[in-house]
Amino acid sequence: MTTKDVLFDLRTKLGLSQDELAEKVFVTRQAVSRWENGDTVPNTETLKLLSRLYNVSINTLLGAPRQLVCQCCGMPLEDAILSREKDGTLNEDYCQWCYADGTYTYSDMDDLIDISVRHMVSEGFTEEQARDYLKQTLPQLDYWKRYEELSDGGQFEAFKKQLIQEINDLHVPGLPKVEKLNALVGSYVNLAYPLPSGEKVRFLNDGTTYLGNQLESEFGGDRCFGILAGMDFILICTYAAEGADPELVLYKKR
Repeated sequence: MTTKDVLFDLRTKLGLSQDELAEKVFVTRQAVSRWENGDTVPNTETLKLLSRLYNVSINTLLGAPRQLVCQCCGMPLEDAILSREKDGTLNEDYCQWCYADGTYTYSDMDDLIDISVRHMVSEGFTEEQARDYLKQTLPQLDYWKRYEELSDGGQFEAFKKQLIQEINDLHVPGLPKVEKLNALVGSYVNLAYPLPSGEKVRFLNDGTTYLGNQLESEFGGDRCFGILAGMDFILICTYAAEGADPELVLYKKR
């Protein structure tokens, strides 16, 4: 789609008139009309306002002239998995797993490769193919080329180590020692837990990136432990394959 078609489509889907849109992004109705006729395109600041209003990337607003790729893990990017800054604006350089609320979630390339290999193998690659590809590709990405400049000096890794210690100090029966926490997007792990009343409750925000892991129970069986944590909570649960029949073990405020 061209820029004018994208802008018209997004406005009408949101049910806004040209006058209403103009008021929201501080331009005239005539300016909106010129965009949708293809006579002009919004300036950079207006594109940022439109991106926030429509919850799409500037790349999408411009008709997707670029194929966006996460500059940390190399994943092709779509609007639904773009990362966000602390103020909620979309960041078109990273996916939700690699950058969350202004924080880079990976400081060790080997850790990222180990996690990515598992996903690529499930999509038909051999482990050797996936590992070779990532070892060649990741060093060429902007984050790893500029790591010394972009890294936080180990602050996020220190936070993860503190969380891991807090989780292990809970001594949950059957839960193996936690060694790692990975970035997990809420929409993929936001399970609905049954309450004694029969109601089901979810504790997570689908659009937020958390830290977590899945571990096999020391008691054996077909249920796994799921661990999720944020700045202010720790959640531990068990579930069957594919997250079926989840049971909440512990929810603790930090």
